Amino acid sequence: MRWPWEQGGRQPILADESPLTIVELCDRYLRFATSYYRAADAKNQNVPVIRRAIRYLRELHGRLNAKDFGPLSLRAVRQRMIEDGLSRGYINSLVGRIVGMFRWAVAEELVSADVHRALAAVGGLRYGRSDARETEQVPPVDDATVDATLPYLPEVVADMVRLQRLTGCRPGELCAMRPSDLVRSGDVWEYHPVEHKTKYRGKNRVVFIGPQAQTLLLRYLARNPESNCFRPCDSEAKRLAAVHAARVTPLSCGNLPGTNRRRRPKRMAGESYSVDSYRQAIRRAFDKAFLPPGELAQRPGETAKNWRSRLSDQQRSELKEWQSEHRWSPNQLRHSAATDIRKRFGLEAAQVVLGHRAADVTQIYAERDNTLAANVARQVG
Repeated sequence: MRWPWEQGGRQPILADESPLTIVELCDRYLRFATSYYRAADAKNQNVPVIRRAIRYLRELHGRLNAKDFGPLSLRAVRQRMIEDGLSRGYINSLVGRIVGMFRWAVAEELVSADVHRALAAVGGLRYGRSDARETEQVPPVDDATVDATLPYLPEVVADMVRLQRLTGCRPGELCAMRPSDLVRSGDVWEYHPVEHKTKYRGKNRVVFIGPQAQTLLLRYLARNPESNCFRPCDSEAKRLAAVHAARVTPLSCGNLPGTNRRRRPKRMAGESYSVDSYRQAIRRAFDKAFLPPGELAQRPGETAKNWRSRLSDQQRSELKEWQSEHRWSPNQLRHSAATDIRKRFGLEAAQVVLGHRAADVTQIYAERDNTLAANVARQVG
């Protein structure tokens, strides 16, 4: 026999049990979150964000009874995040995860509803009204910078960059693309991602692929329909082929192809790119295309290890700051595509192409075209 409170896996606190501590509550919620946020949700980094929020909570109030956790305790956790240098938006996100955990605990009858109501009364940090670090809005990347980076990218990753710039798709959607997900019956192809950001809301996502993008994509379709279009193993095979083609030593001398490799390498090229590996490839290419100023740059013939060891702590800090200001990421390609589409076809068109439910979300990605405002000012005065 199952008691009513056992339906759905709930675990109530009985009168003769010891009070539930923050550590125990975090453990139960993390098990729930790991099973709840699946597939595409996991790519949105929900679980890692929850883990980081929980880590702050456990460090400060791990042994505190969950029913005694209140607004002052939550503000203490938030202050620790500020002292660690986290940005204001990220802090608000972490605090929201903590409040969400207590909302879940109320639904599971683990804590009183009064606890959640009290925590929900703590407002988020406002711009310019806290000591939290502020971040600048991510701008679109200009085509000249992208074009200068492309020659230093592997051929496969370079085509990924070109395709994302043309379609405005999300990096995760691009990395997961398979031939079986494409509908090629019309002059404009349709890409239906199996997993996407809003799938859990019951929404459909379609990425439309025009003639230029089709030309790029054709060379990656002659494969198993269920395999990824863009694969690191293919990129590595092309790199090795290029090295072999540039070989000067006759085959009768020196090492034969493949004989000077490790028998059991720690890492091997996989079957699909992740968003992180895609972004890292772009960063490495950018570092080759755009050298930092002065002594911060890597000298000709200098290995990366010797370069890093040559720099002082202050120079490493300056290099990190310069790279954070100048490097671009895959999401900026999406911004660029959205800005271009909005400028040429309007906000509604950008909203449809990017797959946003509301136009105000598209406003974040699509920069306003100042040309119209300049024309108005020119004529009005």
